Amino acid sequence: QVQLIESGGGLVQAGGSLRLSCAASGRTFGTYTMGWFRPAPGKEREFVATISGGGLSTDYADSVKGRFTISTDNAKNALNLQMSSLQPEDTAVYSCAARRATLPATREVQYDYWGQGTQVTVSS
Repeated sequence: QVQLIESGGGLVQAGGSLRLSCAASGRTFGTYTMGWFRPAPGKEREFVATISGGGLSTDYADSVKGRFTISTDNAKNALNLQMSSLQPEDTAVYSCAARRATLPATREVQYDYWGQGTQVTVSS
């Protein structure tokens, strides 16, 4: 079983930055694909970013490309999301997820484990 705990959320002004972290129990990094998602009204969760098991491949939603960076810290068994140039539309609860496969994935249904989420609020 994998447990994921997010941290780093908060309130920031538009144009500001935040760094989210996701601490994972168990041996996830190096073998599991990891991702960040946020809610989408009336739909499955919106994909934000993903990093493959081993960290060789990443992918981003068009809405965050060039502003967000996903990375892993294998020594700390942690997943990070560096967010910059934040906008009010980025306001959401951000959840990290783990997938029992090494290939990146962009859909909620492809992930097996989820954290509770951390709130990010961007004021205008």
